[in-house]
Amino acid sequence: MLKIENLQAFYGKSHVLHGVHLDVGAGEIVSLLGRNGSGRSTTAKAIMGLVECEGSILWRGEQILGKKTYEIAHFGLGYVPESRDIFPNLTVEQNLHLGEKSTRKSGRWSFDDMYQMFPRLKERQHTAAGVMSGGEQQMLTLCRTLMGDPDLIIIDEPTEGLAPKIVELVAHYLTELKKRGISVLLIEQKLTIAMDISDRCLVMGHGSIVFEGTPDALRKDHDIRKEWLEV
Repeated sequence: MLKIENLQAFYGKSHVLHGVHLDVGAGEIVSLLGRNGSGRSTTAKAIMGLVECEGSILWRGEQILGKKTYEIAHFGLGYVPESRDIFPNLTVEQNLHLGEKSTRKSGRWSFDDMYQMFPRLKERQHTAAGVMSGGEQQMLTLCRTLMGDPDLIIIDEPTEGLAPKIVELVAHYLTELKKRGISVLLIEQKLTIAMDISDRCLVMGHGSIVFEGTPDALRKDHDIRKEWLEV
């Protein structure tokens, strides 16, 4: 579905990504791992057209590099940024409405689906999003993106700052996305969660992919983990 080749990305004169190659198949969960500053979030932003970049980003065989972010979203790519970016003065339900795909064809996800996945959101559906906890806002951001009915969802650090029970809940529902045929590119620092739910793991270092393999292969590769992942 998604195929990236020789991706270079820049912030002004700073060269951040150096020839990134990666792909995500249909119904696959791929984790992009690495320390802060390794280029993981920049990769997500490059896919979504949010940073200056060069190379090739193919979505179902069509070149999307250079397209506007809203055009990329219309192709079927969803993005959950680390910053969450909820609308704080709008209620939970209003935030979800803004995420809805604006077509007559109904998507795979409904309000009932969202509230079934995260009952806490149903309890707070008429609450302003800005007064909710970080975990609740993370749930809302994920659900708002799903309301756009993406075929692939890029999720940047979904468990950052969340309580352990909420982390487990997020991991559970990422596997639910896969069951519904949605591909996931997961950017995560918690190795246990990433390796438990992923089909493949990629490790980034200094703006390049330094490892690609199964979770089991990464568990066995002590040198890669020590050099590029462990503190």
